[in-house]
Amino acid sequence: MSHATSARPPRSVRRVLPILSTSLLALVIIAGGELGAQGPVARGDAARGEAERARATAVRAAMAPQIDGRSDDAVWATAPKYRGFRTFEPRVDTDPSFQTEFQAAYDERNLYVFVRMFDPHPDSIMRALSRRDVRGPSDQIKLLIDSYNDKRSGYELAVNPDGVKRDYSMANDQDEDESWDGIWDVATTVDSLGWTAEYRIPLSQLRYAPAPEHVFGFGIWRDIERLKERSAWPLWSPHRQGISSQLGLLTGLQGLSSARRVEVTPYFVTKNVQVAGSGSGFGREQEFTAGGDLKIGLTPNVTLDATVNPDFGQVEADPSVVNLTAFESFFSERRPFFVEGGGFYQFQLNCYIVVDCGTNEGLFYSRRIGRSPALRGLYGNSGTATSTPIAAATKLTGRTSGGLSFGILDAITPRVTGTGDRTVEPQTNYAVVRANQDLRGGETGISLIGTAVNRSLDALSEPYLHESAYAVGATFRNRFGGKNYEFSGQFALSHVQGSAAVIERTQRSPVHYYQRPGDDYDVDPTRTSLTGHAEQLKFGKYGGGITRFETSIVRQSAGFDVNDLGFLRRADLLNWSTWSALSWRESRWIYRWAQLNANHWIGANTSGDRYEHGMNVNGHMGLLNNWDIHLGGTLTGLSAQACDRCTRGGPIVRESRGFFPWGGVNTDSRKPVSGGAWFNFGFADEGNTRSSSYSPYVNFRPSTRSRISLSLDYSERTDDAQWFGNFIDGGGATHYTFARLEQTTVGMSTRVNYTATPNLSFEFYGQPFVSHGTYSDFRELSATPEAARYDDRYQPYAPPGGATAFKVAELRGNAVVRWEYRPGSTLFVVWQHGKESFASSFPDQSWTKDYGDLFDLQPNNTFLVKFAYWFSR
Repeated sequence: MSHATSARPPRSVRRVLPILSTSLLALVIIAGGELGAQGPVARGDAARGEAERARATAVRAAMAPQIDGRSDDAVWATAPKYRGFRTFEPRVDTDPSFQTEFQAAYDERNLYVFVRMFDPHPDSIMRALSRRDVRGPSDQIKLLIDSYNDKRSGYELAVNPDGVKRDYSMANDQDEDESWDGIWDVATTVDSLGWTAEYRIPLSQLRYAPAPEHVFGFGIWRDIERLKERSAWPLWSPHRQGISSQLGLLTGLQGLSSARRVEVTPYFVTKNVQVAGSGSGFGREQEFTAGGDLKIGLTPNVTLDATVNPDFGQVEADPSVVNLTAFESFFSERRPFFVEGGGFYQFQLNCYIVVDCGTNEGLFYSRRIGRSPALRGLYGNSGTATSTPIAAATKLTGRTSGGLSFGILDAITPRVTGTGDRTVEPQTNYAVVRANQDLRGGETGISLIGTAVNRSLDALSEPYLHESAYAVGATFRNRFGGKNYEFSGQFALSHVQGSAAVIERTQRSPVHYYQRPGDDYDVDPTRTSLTGHAEQLKFGKYGGGITRFETSIVRQSAGFDVNDLGFLRRADLLNWSTWSALSWRESRWIYRWAQLNANHWIGANTSGDRYEHGMNVNGHMGLLNNWDIHLGGTLTGLSAQACDRCTRGGPIVRESRGFFPWGGVNTDSRKPVSGGAWFNFGFADEGNTRSSSYSPYVNFRPSTRSRISLSLDYSERTDDAQWFGNFIDGGGATHYTFARLEQTTVGMSTRVNYTATPNLSFEFYGQPFVSHGTYSDFRELSATPEAARYDDRYQPYAPPGGATAFKVAELRGNAVVRWEYRPGSTLFVVWQHGKESFASSFPDQSWTKDYGDLFDLQPNNTFLVKFAYWFSR
């Protein structure tokens, strides 16, 4: 059952609005008081003008240095050395335990940086050999480069003493995109003075506007893991918002190349897959495919990416879930082409807290491209493709010297057929256009987005799929008060069109439920299009001192629908949410850091039914022994609320108060053996509904090259008001039925990682999963579903015969050997394994026996080899 908690004030939201306006006014007054009463700030925290930013100068290299981690090249004998690092953890703006110095050089095509990390005890330097982009318990040095010097964007290039590379791209001054994998080189050494890192960064991997002379935003961060100490040049302060805007400057860069860059990565894949054989048997089939990726630097600041017939066989499978709600499950994107740079195309919806936007809703959800064929259940069978191939996709991205960032993404998927050459997924074109203009040095911004989906439908697919879907959106933001405060807003408009049959289905879907009795909307079976809109206003304080807060108002019309290329669980809402926090970022007493949060929210649909009213308090603390603890609780039903989605299009039903405490602890991850445990409890429906879940985990690190992780997710749930079904009797009356569901779910995950070198690694992932449930105590809604007393909302009912239990069992695993045999060129050897079953009855046995039964199921094995070679000119 979806406990999107909700009661019913009068048929409008007028009672909500005075609360909103009064609270917003109070927050503005408080904010104004804080702005006028800010005291002195710590040294380094004051905003620096361009002339006051820390500076380093890069010298031109007459001869390129050999990248070996040594400083015996001619250029390092003449390049100036810079120190002046300051700590930002565990305390801000103090002298670091050990000194760090760096030098910078360049030539027409590369930027070179040499960093010396002094350490009086080199044998104590923490090291961890892992695959690329995985941070182990080790020391680290990181370069931060804002090549546009716009204080908004940039790149982060990190390495540990064993030469393991990690890299990110940066956007919006603080958003880090770990999917970016640049082509760059680095060498490290550990010697009697500590350790070193020598970088070569091709300028083709950076973005900058053509000019005779350039100034880059520049910074370096150092981590000393055994001391849990972090320092930076120049000082980075956690009390201020942003990363790029706190960098220093790298000057002296003259005559940088503006030549066009061309990178081509063809790949070849051979795959041995299981196919349905004659009768009930199975056979195997060998498949060969080829494709390629293309990257062209049209100018130093405009890049075209393209992929033809991409294969993502090396990508890990989605986790197992059992979804009994009315809403679609969200799965994160894992495919490299869509992950890299994907943050720029985000246009978030229902994002109530800017520091932790966890709804995942937005105008662009890249998993729609290449999805499982939508009509596979109607026109397909076990031999029908489970995913839609992508014929081709392109991305054009760039940024001008005036602060305009832009991106265009386009993808085409071909027609997929099922039995009898029937369409299970039509040929479709997907397009996204995004633009963002920074103003006032990045303190103000305006952005636009447009998405489009167009399908080639036939008579069989026309009743089920939209012919076209379009959405546009616009946002603005403005920072002020030393970048500590921000006011922002957004607007979005959607339009879908198709046959009368599919638009009627859309109106009746869980996103809209136009058929719900008692609301302000009716299903119109003659419509061939549906249009909606969404708005949000947000104001918050995100830096300066220890206080933080945000308040937000969101409204979405009942017809708003972006699910052809976006992700939206429901429309038809008006929500007001407020978050406040006390954040301590410096070590004192028993903690290294601590934060206390409080949240309050109230939501209603546009017909005036309040469907949620709750609050949450939670606290988090990082202890001096490098453990961290977390504790919180949520209380729902602070005022009368009713669920407008629980009956799947039927009347609203009142929900009683609920209490949901949770907590967790993580031990010191630097140790050879570490772990933690999390718990969640739930109590609702006047004690009739309860739940509990436990998630312990343990990590073993037998050596600096290997890691084994084991985790368990165990949950028990007794839901006394789980929706069971809507049944129409002989007289045409609809019975909205509920039952008591007893459900147990056990999931285990095993990960094994072994890294032979920074470029050669092995990873295994396995997840057995079993969930079973039994329904009892069947009831239907009574004539008073909004009654204050829980038992008065339901009455006995015997549903038609059918399954009253279920059992879902799955075993998923994959093993991947990854070898980057030269920069940008990789070889993958992959084994994928899957087993699954569904049953409407099952024996009463332990979960260990359930797991044992998994291994008796018919396996589905796929073996894949993918070879890719990177060319650059």
